[in-house]
Amino acid sequence: MGLLDGKVAFITGAARAQGRSHAQRLAAEGADIIAIDICAQAAPVAYPTATADDLDETARLVEKEGRAIIARVADVRDQAALDAAVADGVHAFGRLDIVVANAGISTWGRFWEMPDDTWQAMIDINLTGVWRTFKAAAPAMIAAGNGGSMIAIASVAGIKSLPCQAHYSAAKHGVVGLTKTAAIELGEYGIRVNSIHPWGVQSAMVEDPTISSVLADHPNYANSFGSILPVPQLAEPGDISDAVVYLASNLSRCVTGIQLPVDMGATTV
Repeated sequence: MGLLDGKVAFITGAARAQGRSHAQRLAAEGADIIAIDICAQAAPVAYPTATADDLDETARLVEKEGRAIIARVADVRDQAALDAAVADGVHAFGRLDIVVANAGISTWGRFWEMPDDTWQAMIDINLTGVWRTFKAAAPAMIAAGNGGSMIAIASVAGIKSLPCQAHYSAAKHGVVGLTKTAAIELGEYGIRVNSIHPWGVQSAMVEDPTISSVLADHPNYANSFGSILPVPQLAEPGDISDAVVYLASNLSRCVTGIQLPVDMGATTV
């Protein structure tokens, strides 16, 4: 028996990397999945973005685990699309127990040189998108009366700020505030709300060539990055999924409102 037998999880940004890993891992633990991804470039970024084929592959991997999945192309900036995905999932599976607000983007630049639309896209996707995800899911979870777990995938940048990422750091710090308030407001319904804070995770996002040029132009910025473990230099998506399973399951039934670092010690020592 899995840790999540009979549960249903709603995951955003599920087409690849962390989102796919979370979907596959939760399915392996017994959960049916509601998965969404924009499957397109949500904003101008310097790395390849997910496609509809990627989301199809996520669906295939979930089904390979013996679980059902509803996969939809949707943007976390579109409340109606999120509401519809949740409604379709609850209609099909009869409940909703777990939310993983994973969708996000990464761009780089010094704050005073940053175009307005670059700042706004980051806030709209990485912060407001988490709020919209939680907002779509909360009524169904409250109505079901089964409690549950909401998880926001944040970043070390939600605990310590990073150079050339003022917008990203602001968004991820905002996610912490949102998560804490949501934990207070949903506590009476038995719904726990926590955030996970990875350092670098192996994905297309960390292959952004802008990172190396930023550090070449401003080598002192390197002091703000790094872990205290020599290996691995980057986590794998599955490392973060381990934390998701913990927070999604009864293993953490007494845990809410926390910021869980999965960062090789980068923010804690």
